[in-house]
Amino acid sequence: MPERLLPDHYEVLQVSPHADRETIERVFRHLAHRYHPDNRESGDADRFTELVNAHTILSDPEERAKYDVSYEGVRQERWRIFNQDSTTSEIVTDTRIRISLLSLLYVARRNNARDPGMGIVELEHLLGCISSVLEFHLWYLKENGWVERLETGLLAVTALGVDRLFDLGGPPRRGLHLLQPADTISSTGEGAA
Repeated sequence: MPERLLPDHYEVLQVSPHADRETIERVFRHLAHRYHPDNRESGDADRFTELVNAHTILSDPEERAKYDVSYEGVRQERWRIFNQDSTTSEIVTDTRIRISLLSLLYVARRNNARDPGMGIVELEHLLGCISSVLEFHLWYLKENGWVERLETGLLAVTALGVDRLFDLGGPPRRGLHLLQPADTISSTGEGAA
């Protein structure tokens, strides 16, 4: 299924792709109450419809499994940062990796400010980088105060890191992906964000 036609049901329900059924049910009930059209304070019929559609797919094990296959393919393509041209320029590639790391950590903090961390394995998977490559960039980002290691051991963007990300391309806007496919990022490597 093409990327623009595949809704991100996990984002709609504000849950991780690894969320169990109980979590999905709990979050759905909370959000459905908030956005139900009968709720005079925060009702939103369009948002409610999105929630119901996402819940229908993610709460059915068979439908969720089908969805996850397509979702994983789209997700890998969306977050891929390497292509043949970029590997010839270490500076462009390094810039993309750092912007990508800041972007992912920004999204994690934006989605859950109280528990914003991401682990190295998840970052490796999303970016398609091995840990030895990420270690250098994480060291650089930590030394500049843009990323920190939380008490949980996970990594999170700092306020300085958010400012740095905005300096590189402005604040992310709803409906736009923070990371663009590698072939659309400019030769300076600063097209993302």
